[in-house]
Amino acid sequence: MIERIDTVCLKVSNVEESRTWYQKTLGFEEAFKGEGYCILNIGNSGVPLTIEEGRTSSHQEGTYPIFFTKDIEQIYEKLKEQGVNVSEIQKDGVNMFFDFYDMDNNKLQVCFWE
Repeated sequence: MIERIDTVCLKVSNVEESRTWYQKTLGFEEAFKGEGYCILNIGNSGVPLTIEEGRTSSHQEGTYPIFFTKDIEQIYEKLKEQGVNVSEIQKDGVNMFFDFYDMDNNKLQVCFWE
């Protein structure tokens, strides 16, 4: 049966521009580039992000990836400084998190918990 999640895929309007954004803005590293898509490694995570060129949706209530960081305030300030659209940091008693959006208005989230 199913053994693991292989990747998470997001639709983007332009793979080249998005690849550059994810690399420069979030520090992701290119693992593989194919026709109309690119696989990006995320830190030491075993699950990469695949960006795939296609029809994008600005529906922000859909599925979205959540990235973990040990220094949520630092990444929050860095994204704000780079002009990335970010929400306020929220705390729910256990978790801290905030939403942010890529060039195609795909919702992404960063969290921290101990």
